[in-house]
Amino acid sequence: MALHDDEIPIDVDLVRELVAASFPAYTALEVWPLDQTGSSNRLFRLGDDLLVRLPRQRGGSSTLGKEQRWVPKVAPGLAVAVPQVIGVGEPGFGYPEQWSITQWLPGSTPRVGRSGGSALVEGLAGVVNEMRAVEVSREARSDQSLRWYRGESLTAVDEDFWSALDACASLPGLDLDLTAVGKAWRSLLAHGGSDADPQWYHGDLLAENLLVDESGRLSAVLDFGGLGVGDPSVDAMVAWELFDRSERESFAHLVGADERSWRRSMGWALFVAVVTFPYYWHTMPGRCQDRLLMAQEVLCDLAD
Repeated sequence: MALHDDEIPIDVDLVRELVAASFPAYTALEVWPLDQTGSSNRLFRLGDDLLVRLPRQRGGSSTLGKEQRWVPKVAPGLAVAVPQVIGVGEPGFGYPEQWSITQWLPGSTPRVGRSGGSALVEGLAGVVNEMRAVEVSREARSDQSLRWYRGESLTAVDEDFWSALDACASLPGLDLDLTAVGKAWRSLLAHGGSDADPQWYHGDLLAENLLVDESGRLSAVLDFGGLGVGDPSVDAMVAWELFDRSERESFAHLVGADERSWRRSMGWALFVAVVTFPYYWHTMPGRCQDRLLMAQEVLCDLAD
């Protein structure tokens, strides 16, 4: 199913041709699509140990250079696995973008809507703290590819929030009090941004970009396309997607969140949920249900 109006057609035959042209050593490996795939990239297994990621839209390969340069600087500081980029393939056969082959990591996506458990709370808090502890070099500070809106103040996305909220009013079956959402956003917006030195953040630290092992412990973090330096409050938004209230309190304590940074994290959780609904309501219902739960948990916390 196409998720975007400008989606690039991609199928197994195209992937086989691209792999054969850029990585002839892998020509004999079986190629098959993943049932669960991302909104930015189509994902295909390549043999037992590799994964092919192909941008769905023109310009989607713009983050590949950033990931190649900076993920190897951040990943050694993390206690969990991060997919290693094996190589970058070139456009061809009518496909206009660069694409990548990464290692395949085992594990399952944590389930939204149930208690994450103390192991997952501790694992995610560890990742957040470990990323923030990685030194932000002079080169990283000056690299504009690491400057993304999710590391800025909530005020930078205020206009986008209200535009998306207006669009939500016409969505059939959206079980969300939009008036309460608007009121909540106004209160959270007052906490603005951070004056602290920039720190590393993942930018899209949500269930769909996490893997857990059979015991429920965090084993890997995926998709560093949103990697950046700035205010890392956005990385705590996952607390309203995966944790119950008591677990959120533990998570906030473990990451050292003060009142202002925690409110900014709540703001990002609400923003990401609201902008998801009008864009993906008909094409990614599972993602929308996850974001709905996240928004509802934010409202519950603010109601008390």
